[in-house]
Formats: sequence, C-alpha cells, structure tokens
Amino acid sequence: MDYVKNTWYVAGWSSEFNDELRRVTVIEENIVMFRNSSAQVIAMEDRCPHRMLPLSKGKLIGDDIQCGYHGMTFNCEGKCVRIPGQSNVPRSARVTTYAIHEVNNIVWIWMGDPERANINDVFTMPEFNDPDWHAHQGEALHLKAHYMNVAENLVDPAHVSFVHPTTLGNASSENVPVEVSTAGDEIVAWRWIRDSPPIGFFKNFGTFTGNVDRWHYYYLHLPCTAVIDFGSADTSLALGEEERDRGFRIFALHFITPVNADYSIDRWMHLRNTAVGDEGVSKKMDEMFKVAFNEDKEILEAIQLEENRPQRRRPIRIAIDKGPTVYRKRIRELVEAEAVNDLGDPIDSTFVHHS
Repeated sequence: MDYVKNTWYVAGWSSEFNDELRRVTVIEENIVMFRNSSAQVIAMEDRCPHRMLPLSKGKLIGDDIQCGYHGMTFNCEGKCVRIPGQSNVPRSARVTTYAIHEVNNIVWIWMGDPERANINDVFTMPEFNDPDWHAHQGEALHLKAHYMNVAENLVDPAHVSFVHPTTLGNASSENVPVEVSTAGDEIVAWRWIRDSPPIGFFKNFGTFTGNVDRWHYYYLHLPCTAVIDFGSADTSLALGEEERDRGFRIFALHFITPVNADYSIDRWMHLRNTAVGDEGVSKKMDEMFKVAFNEDKEILEAIQLEENRPQRRRPIRIAIDKGPTVYRKRIRELVEAEAVNDLGDPIDSTFVHHS
C-alpha cells in the first residue's frame, strides 16, 4: 500500500484518551491506546499473540492490559508479565509498542522504525504558543476516501470557488491563476484575489463594509498534514504578502490519519489572530467550517466511489494540478525508499564505480 511509515501521524486529540482501552487504526494497523497512571498515552499492537483477540477487548489491571480470552497480561512495554496457570513466560510473548509524542493537545504516533523516531520532526507552529493567537480544536471528519485524495484537496485553492461558494469562496476567484512552489519540503499553492467582495466566512466574522483583498495559501506537509492560511483585509490597505498579520488571518489545520485505502480521518482545528479567548466566536466558526468540510466530504466520497469502479480512460491533468502531481510523486518516492534496506556503501566492494 502507498503509506509512508517513517513519519508521525495524529492518533487523536488529547481529549480522546483516558484510562479506558481505545482501538485506533492507522495505516491499516490496529493499535490499543490508553493513559497510564502517570497520564502518559500508551500505544501497543491490538492483538494478543496467543489467539489473536484484540487487547482492546480486555481490561486494564493497573497499568497492564489483561487479555479478555485467557488472561495473558502485558505491561506498557508490550512484555507479557503473567500467563494464568503457568509460571514461565516465553520471551516471544510480547506485542509491538509505538512511540508517542503529545504536544499542543495532540497525540502523535510513530508508525515506522522505532530507532528513527525523532520528536523534533513532529509538526508544530509558533502560533500555538503565541498569546496573540487563539488555538481551537474542531472535530474529526470521517471520510470514505483515500488519504491522498483528501490531501490533494488541501493543496488546491482552485476548488473553493465551486465547492464552497457560500463559505470559503465565491465567483470572483474563478479565473484567478494559482501559483505553486515545490522547491521546499512542503508543497505550497496560493493566490490573492484583490478588490473583490468578501467571502461568506468573513461576511460573518469580519467588519468589512466594502471590497477586500483576500488570500489563500495552502501548505501541504508530507505525508498528510495541511495548513491553509486564509484571510482578508480592506482593499484600501493594499497589503503585501508579508503583511498578512495586519488583516483578519486564520490558519485552518488539517491532520489526516490514513485508516485504510478507502477511509481517512481529518482532524481539523484553527488558529486565529482575532477574538482571542472568545469561545463564542470559536463555536460560530466551527459551524461554518463544518458546512464547508461536509461539502468537501461529499465531493471526495463521490470521487472515491468512481475510482473504485472500472476505468475506461486515464484521468487528465490540468494546469492547477502541479501541486497534487508533485505530491503523489514524492509519496511514491518515500514509499519506495522504505521498501528496501539501505545498508550503506560496502567496505570492500566487488564493483568499481566510475564518475
């Protein structure tokens, strides 16, 4: 399957985990998760090595999980510490554990080689800890769609004019070209719509009385974290690209968790530079975001159904597809690189290389 393993995925919001066993599925691997007595999130393979019953069907005994079938008990390191009816415990009686990092009220899980897990690679933004910005977690959008289709949608400013005409876009942006940069680690697509009516979102939350300059910057961090920087400012301010903080600016963050080939979870939240601390505004924004994201859901699930049917022709690509095309190429390269073991250069090679 086309999953990158050596990366951090979002397992859930911090609020989703407590002292009860919870099954989570990430890139088709079933994981049992819970908080131990030190409030640390624990994650391990959700399958007893004896008869394969999911450990999430068992129960917690202190900080250990007791299998619900024959009582085999596993500690937080995945080692079996008790087998009822016998004193010896085979060394093979253990389950895989996963590295966890919790930050910004988000629980991240490392799905690849444990030795390569580096918490410095976990996604973050300085605005999370900036008192001039307000962070608000939204919900988890469940999508019957492949994660790459979802990610493509989140590096595509062009679709908002047609999919979100009453919330995040309007007709004035239909023919404005999209610019794309693939030079950095993230893929960026953006455009400015100058001197146009505000979109529905800013009609509700802005104080604009006339036309605005508005922007959409889509940042896609591989494999599937997206940041959409969008906002508006009165046209008379004539803001430059580096002056967006002077306007009404919002970062919509999307953390996509691939579940399987036809199912993804998009946990979304936002950071904003206005109405800091006002949860009433947060709730109203949530309602508008839910309208917009359900519009995406309808589109993406319809696409998935068609992709799963026999194809008579190959899909075409058009000018706006540069970002998605590069994205899929990079995912393929990462997956292919993980498919082989890099043993490094041999000490005494049979082959002689010439430049």
